[in-house]
Amino acid sequence: MTGEVSPASPGGQPISPGQLRASHEDRDKVVEQLRVAAGDGRLTAEELDQRLEMALTARTYAELAVLTADLPATGAAGPVAVGPLPEPKDLVRIQCGAGNAVREGTWLVPRSMETNVTSGNVRLDFTEAMITGRTLRIDADIRSGNLVLITKPGIVVETDDVAVRSGNVRIKAPWGASAPELLRIEISGKVRSGNIVVRPRRRSLWQWLRREPRAWETPGTSLARR
Repeated sequence: MTGEVSPASPGGQPISPGQLRASHEDRDKVVEQLRVAAGDGRLTAEELDQRLEMALTARTYAELAVLTADLPATGAAGPVAVGPLPEPKDLVRIQCGAGNAVREGTWLVPRSMETNVTSGNVRLDFTEAMITGRTLRIDADIRSGNLVLITKPGIVVETDDVAVRSGNVRIKAPWGASAPELLRIEISGKVRSGNIVVRPRRRSLWQWLRREPRAWETPGTSLARR
């Protein structure tokens, strides 16, 4: 073969460098860089613990790159080379009349979104999403349906500018506000007769039966919280 073939997703679409799956060696390099940064006084002990946990559970190069984006390279333990990340769209519109609209997996988070839900469900799962910016603005118009955001530590959601007529806005972030901020989501608009729900990813029945830790917990703390 004389040409170079780009990797493709199961759907046949080309995969960007940031979406490639990270190996144990990739995670170890980032862990070492974080420890060196903490030793140099660039990270507090609490920040180190938080970032180490996220590094050990990262799945893609993009997730690892976020953890070292504000740190300088340190010799052999430099930042992960992910290549240029894709440019996010300025605006994505989601119109849901009846049914379900889902964004999950390694989807690229845009700079802003407009979600119009007449009678259905829009679910935005950020647990594996490619986050290239610091802020996402969502203009929501929920007439009779649900806008559900699946978040993880480091994602902060603000709903102060949402007008609620006959519905609910519920935010659940069991990990608190101590995680390093990866993305701030600012939601504005109106809820006429529906719901805006912000929550972490739930465990499957099999994960619950096996007592596997929740996505935001380390194995050493999961049992104590049940």
